[in-house]
Amino acid sequence: MINDKCITVVLPAYNAERTLERTYHEIPFDIVDHVILVDDLSEDNTIKKAKALGIRHVISHLQNRGYGGNQKTCYDKALELNSDIIVMLHPDYQYSPRLIHSMCYLIANGMYEVVLGSRILGKGALKGGMPVYKYVANRVLTFVQNLLMNQKLSEYHTGFRAFSRNVLEQISYQVNSDDFVFDNQILAQIFYAGFEIAEITCPTQYDDEASSVNFTGSIKYGLGVLIVSLSYFLQKAGIFHFKIFSKNSNNQI
Repeated sequence: MINDKCITVVLPAYNAERTLERTYHEIPFDIVDHVILVDDLSEDNTIKKAKALGIRHVISHLQNRGYGGNQKTCYDKALELNSDIIVMLHPDYQYSPRLIHSMCYLIANGMYEVVLGSRILGKGALKGGMPVYKYVANRVLTFVQNLLMNQKLSEYHTGFRAFSRNVLEQISYQVNSDDFVFDNQILAQIFYAGFEIAEITCPTQYDDEASSVNFTGSIKYGLGVLIVSLSYFLQKAGIFHFKIFSKNSNNQI
């Protein structure tokens, strides 16, 4: 704990058997109270590996619910455990768990309620092996998103995030997509609710064992991101109203 805050790390997993152990052993258990792994019907032995590592909270989806659907289960369970700070970390070791200290201290000390590990601040992305086309797409999408949402994030697409309990209780994450665009929807919801988001530099590692989205999926994701940002703009302008920006509506259908 930090300042009596219960800290939970959630691992949305899919075919993470080969990288899970390396990720898990770098989690700072001097401050982390719980680890939750949600397996989205992996085709490998992710569940077996998680149990062998001693992860207490292991949840297995009976059908593949997608990346966003996986996170919904993660956050539901973390809130059920009365977590005060929830850290979402990909178990593919693309992001360093050693930054959890820094992210959680910012929240526990009342500085921010959301902290992102940014691959773009500094030179972490390209140095860590991010493909150039992904880097360029990331920069272009982030530029457009910042314009539409009147924000100044360096990156909207990181999979390393920490939230206060208060944030997750106030936004309607359950009505979001079950696909990869969930990540951008939840950030749009957080901004719309009036929260500020901090970023810290995050070194990354791209290799054959890290999860990735194929080209077709990347195009679909990019279009989804633009739709989310445009929806935010239209909602703020009072032109249209969108369900994802409703407050305290996690039980909506």
